[in-house]
Amino acid sequence: MTLTKRDLVVRISEDTGMIQQQVLDVVQKTLDYIADALAKGDKVELRNFGVFEVKTRKARIGRNPNAPETDVPIPQRCVVKFKPGKEMRAEVLKIQATPPSDTPPPPAAPTA
Repeated sequence: MTLTKRDLVVRISEDTGMIQQQVLDVVQKTLDYIADALAKGDKVELRNFGVFEVKTRKARIGRNPNAPETDVPIPQRCVVKFKPGKEMRAEVLKIQATPPSDTPPPPAAPTA
């Protein structure tokens, strides 16, 4: 399941009793400020959530899978990296420990 901005607005509105349009305005402003800070090269640190920061990837030579003998120059560029906070990382690790409910269990090992 994917959590969209709309889903987030509806949930916050139901929890707080605020009008959805007000919640949408606050959520959108928050995202705009985060994007603006990252566009300036600043780091965005949200305690108990994680850290967004801009990293520069070095220029490198890539390979075209359709023509492996051809080198493709990939220029240097900036990318946004996210490092989850301690609490989020712990929650995500919990879901790796338990298999999703919609997948069947692995087959039993054959006995000899």
